[in-house]
Amino acid sequence: MLYIICGTCIKCTLEVISSLHVFSWLTETEAQYMAMDKGQGMYVFLHAVKGTPFETPDQGKARLLTHWEQLDYGVQFTSSRKFFTISPIILYFLASFYTKYDPTHFILNTASLLSVLIPKMPQLHGVRIFGINKY
Repeated sequence: MLYIICGTCIKCTLEVISSLHVFSWLTETEAQYMAMDKGQGMYVFLHAVKGTPFETPDQGKARLLTHWEQLDYGVQFTSSRKFFTISPIILYFLASFYTKYDPTHFILNTASLLSVLIPKMPQLHGVRIFGINKY
């Protein structure tokens, strides 16, 4: 529900404040959503920061895992993981449709979608690419 409210507020703010065309504000809305969701803040929270902000009874196992890896105790394809995966895909389809598949917007939207979805793949559970964030 929070994602719907934030997305609507961003969309309304861009429509009211700026005099942008549909193409521009929709792509900016997607860019803002990706930045809000995973691009900067939530990406760091879900995929970069390891450990927990509170004491857990797992004897320190969670300190080596990111929040995404701890989500639902590592079980893949739960409802919360599906939501975090489906929401950027739906926004990608909407942005692509409303920009009439303009090549520039399409490439930018595809790059932002891939940067959000690739870290969520089950094959990358616990994998540290190039040893980044290994310890």
